Amino acid sequence: MKAGFIGLGHLGKTIAKRLISEGVELVVWNRTIEKAADLGVRVADTPAAVISGVDVVFLNLFDSDAVAAVLQGPDGLLSGNCNGKVIVDTTTNHFDRVGAFYAAARQHGATYLEAPVLGSVVPASQGALTVLVSGDEGAYNQVRPLLEKFGKTLFYLKEESLATKMKLVNNLVLGTLMATCAEAVAFGEAAGVDRATVVNILLAGAGNSMVLNGKKNMLINEDFQTQFSSSLIYKDLHYLQDLAKSLKKPLFTGSAVKEIYGMTYPMGIEGEDFSAIYKVFKEY
Repeated sequence: MKAGFIGLGHLGKTIAKRLISEGVELVVWNRTIEKAADLGVRVADTPAAVISGVDVVFLNLFDSDAVAAVLQGPDGLLSGNCNGKVIVDTTTNHFDRVGAFYAAARQHGATYLEAPVLGSVVPASQGALTVLVSGDEGAYNQVRPLLEKFGKTLFYLKEESLATKMKLVNNLVLGTLMATCAEAVAFGEAAGVDRATVVNILLAGAGNSMVLNGKKNMLINEDFQTQFSSSLIYKDLHYLQDLAKSLKKPLFTGSAVKEIYGMTYPMGIEGEDFSAIYKVFKEY
């Protein structure tokens, strides 16, 4: 099965590399073409050219505006030969926008699937992501062998928008837990304990988690090379606030933490890994 891949940011490029390493014949496109230079695969001129020569196209983009542009913009996917093709969108979207993506794909004879992933660069490189899927079951079964090349655990939620909503719920935990751990490290330091010791004590106690284990070295070394940026978690928590509004439910911790991640913008560190929220707590 020939596949296309659009969106070569930190996570997207890692997933693309994983697919290539697993023997998938891949064609790619990225707005910044230089990011594809080291992949050793064909780089298409446009999204339309990608879908015209493959059976399935994966998307991993920043937000729903980027997805809409790739699908329906000039030379977008849906202007290509997309009849019978499957579009697998691993982007974390706004829950209220995916319905339009399904409809647009159907109008052009393609099938759209939501497939947001849980996890970042390291599990992606190991084929250990968790993938949440909504959409047509037949299309899901068709692309499942490809999903299993980068996803260790797959959840099929079927109904449109549920995968996206659940991804936002997961990122409520991700964002708040990262912020809590970072704040605890900053407090421990302020109290006079060496930062590495603080981190190791937290890992031996209430802070023992996938999040803190994954960000341990970043926090100890203050080296926040991006795997998942603060700008992305800020966007996701904003989408979650909109979901809370639609459900007429208050969002307590998520709303507060979103504003803390927002502080990374005036500090100029929004592009760093989201664990760099530690710098906010250290500063204030």
